[in-house]
Amino acid sequence: MKIPFDLLQIHPRVKEALALGRPVLALESTIISHGMPFPDNVSFAKKAERLVEEKDVIPATIGILDGKIHVGLADHELEILASQPAYKTGIRDLSFVMSQKLNGATTVSSTMAIAYSAGIEVFATGGIGGVHRGAETSFDVSQDIPALGVYPIIVVTAGAKAILDIPKTLEALETAGVPVVGYKTADFPAFYSRSSGNVVPYSFNTISEIVSLFLNHCLLQRSQAIVVANPVAKADEIPANKIGSIIDKALVECENKNISGKSVTPFLLKTIVEMTGGESLKTNIALALNNVKLGADISKQLLVKKKESIS
Repeated sequence: MKIPFDLLQIHPRVKEALALGRPVLALESTIISHGMPFPDNVSFAKKAERLVEEKDVIPATIGILDGKIHVGLADHELEILASQPAYKTGIRDLSFVMSQKLNGATTVSSTMAIAYSAGIEVFATGGIGGVHRGAETSFDVSQDIPALGVYPIIVVTAGAKAILDIPKTLEALETAGVPVVGYKTADFPAFYSRSSGNVVPYSFNTISEIVSLFLNHCLLQRSQAIVVANPVAKADEIPANKIGSIIDKALVECENKNISGKSVTPFLLKTIVEMTGGESLKTNIALALNNVKLGADISKQLLVKKKESIS
């Protein structure tokens, strides 16, 4: 699905960058509206955009305001999504949010669709969604999985969210034909932790290798995204043996409160923040900013390689 270009409200600086062939990095808004509390989310969003700009890349935070899809947000628009209720908007929900003229925070799936439709090829997020624990009975699989199978862009992530069934998530990505690359790691990261204990299919130590893979992926006219798994820095991680028991407790609380569907992830993230005394929030912010920096670097090098291939 490619969203008609005239349905996108593209910020002037993003539009200019795309027209001039300058690097642009897509950023999502669910991490702002549902992944972090106010006002930490505002400071995170502004810091993320500053980091991108410092690398001479244009940030394009994607969100929905009054039913209109925005590619790139002004500061006051970021603050609206951070401080006011915003519908958690996956790809399935786009038409609903538009028809009801709601504010919407875009998830990985909808951000990918919008970024691809705008002509943006690199997207940095915190962690992708995937197969939830107990999915063999609940059938709870994130919309991110099928979206990763149909939008050919680079997605930089700290692995899958640790609350998920990571082995099943990797199997689902393989079934969807999605290449998964570990950046300077052979282990698939688990969001808060550097390793999930699962091996990645490919491991690269340089950005140029990632860019080369993507360019050849495009030459083959593949429709899938490329997932770049970028572990949180060692100084910022919460070791798997420490966070594991906390996640288990949060999952029990979630089940006891009969929370399901799209409410599960925000509830678990909030509960884990409380159970870790705020440590998980610090890690969440650190890993997301780490992905933003890598995403900006990939975006720059991708454009350089494209220009070299033309000349």
